[in-house]
Amino acid sequence: MAEELLSATGKRKSAVARVWLRPGNGNITINKRPSDQYLSREADRSLITEPLVLTDMREKFDIYVNVKGGGVSGQAGAIRHGISRALVDLDSGLRDTLKKAGFLTRDSRMKERKKYGQPGARARFQYSKR
Repeated sequence: MAEELLSATGKRKSAVARVWLRPGNGNITINKRPSDQYLSREADRSLITEPLVLTDMREKFDIYVNVKGGGVSGQAGAIRHGISRALVDLDSGLRDTLKKAGFLTRDSRMKERKKYGQPGARARFQYSKR
């Protein structure tokens, strides 16, 4: 059974997802809850299944995900990244397809830090001449 279990790590913003793929019938469990219960937005639910739909493996694997950090949207991106990496570990022939779709690229955009003497990262306090 251990040789049938594939794992990978996906990241997006400050979210980190550990993903396990096991042969099954397409159930996705995120933090011990069904995916439709964990991800309330339909856009996030479709985002995590994109690599599976692209490679025609939607009904072939049960997916278990442990994700933490960040918000719901960042977590969905991390899950998609992790699923994509696990599929490449399974079959390296899928690499070109997933790479072309941009699923293997770690989205490195992070929130810019707030600077001292300013109200935000780029915002400045209003200038008053008098």
